[in-house]
Amino acid sequence: MAKDDSSAPRTEPIQSWTFSKNINAEIRRAAATGIYDIRGGGAKRRVPHFDDLLFLGASISRYPLEGYREKCDTRVTLGTRYAKKPIELDIPVTIAGMSFGALSGPAKEALGRGATLAGTSTTTGDGGMTPEERGHSKKLVYQYLPSRYGMNPDDLRKADAIEVVVGQGAKPGGGGMLLGQKISDRVAEMRNLPKGIDQRSACRHPDWTGPDDLEIKILELREITNWEKPIYVKVGGARPYYDTTLAVKAGADVVVLDGMQGGTAATQDVFIEHVGQPILACIRDAVQALQDLDMHREVQLIVSGGIRSGADVAKAMALGADAVAIGTAALIALGDNDPRWEEEYQRLGTTTGAYDDWHEGRDPAGITTQDPELMARFDPIEGGRRLNNYLKVMTLEAQTLARACGKSHVHNLEPEDLVALTMEAAAMARVPLSGTDWWPGKPGTGF
Repeated sequence: MAKDDSSAPRTEPIQSWTFSKNINAEIRRAAATGIYDIRGGGAKRRVPHFDDLLFLGASISRYPLEGYREKCDTRVTLGTRYAKKPIELDIPVTIAGMSFGALSGPAKEALGRGATLAGTSTTTGDGGMTPEERGHSKKLVYQYLPSRYGMNPDDLRKADAIEVVVGQGAKPGGGGMLLGQKISDRVAEMRNLPKGIDQRSACRHPDWTGPDDLEIKILELREITNWEKPIYVKVGGARPYYDTTLAVKAGADVVVLDGMQGGTAATQDVFIEHVGQPILACIRDAVQALQDLDMHREVQLIVSGGIRSGADVAKAMALGADAVAIGTAALIALGDNDPRWEEEYQRLGTTTGAYDDWHEGRDPAGITTQDPELMARFDPIEGGRRLNNYLKVMTLEAQTLARACGKSHVHNLEPEDLVALTMEAAAMARVPLSGTDWWPGKPGTGF
């Protein structure tokens, strides 16, 4: 008779880190369907970020500014290199490009309303310019994308700036998707494509194969807009030094640099998680390129990808950026992934804060959908008010930190005001590891 050893101590089951619960679920899903996973949003993995940096506030060795009596300016001018009419913003936080199609018409209207109230700009995204967005955006940037969806020369002239999109942080080297269930009659008409058919954006522009051709295209855009509009060039965070250098050589007024935490409406999950670099790893290389060309502050640098708070804004400024852009954070401010819709998120097989199936067009909040019933849930006036409040708080936070460092303008923040909590962040941001005067790769240290 076998001995009963049920009371003997047992080894605790250990989940493999390599084959974790999430990885195993993805293997099973791929095995069952034979298709790769598509989702929206940005990278969900933990990567070095602005939270890994701290400010060194003033004490005896530095003199802080008094918050109620001493001003800290936040204004920024974009497009001072060539444009006859640069964009003047009250705050250094802009709204990134998000397309009509990916977002509903009311959501685009709310972005315009909120940005205008806050004194900043919004951006069209793929798919063209809507009357709601232009009508409610005092300053609107028109994106010129590889797909040319919605491309209209008349709308180009109506814009306040043009952003030539070469790459995006969530998918450098790849194109986006807008699946058929979100291609309504209006979206199909604007994009000049069939209703209900999946639309895939090209991964590269058909008009050029390199920086020399890009220079010609930028000149064409300047001519069609009478040299009035600033020309931005947007790149994903891959090789920021060289991409920034070539964008400047091609004639850009502004370089927009997007890290891998930046969101997308829909693309392959393998792209979002495994292509590109964190924005923290990109800023100093881009700034170095501008400095080497003697163009820092003459060609402005906008950075994006996971910007969430005034602390993130201030740290980006300290590393050399002129402004930041927000996308996912703006959608959350409007009401995306709001707990009030938790029951409906549950019915979609997800939960508040994790919903990323924006391509399916079933967003309970009515923001990333073209369903008339869901869209009716969203109030663009209230959404604009909420976005304005959020932008106001971000700006006040950035000002508070700048004053604590003794700065009268957020652009006066500098790397000397920062330290890093981790070796990775120290190496990426090139600021000292906290408690030391060293970072990995510091010139003259030999290591």
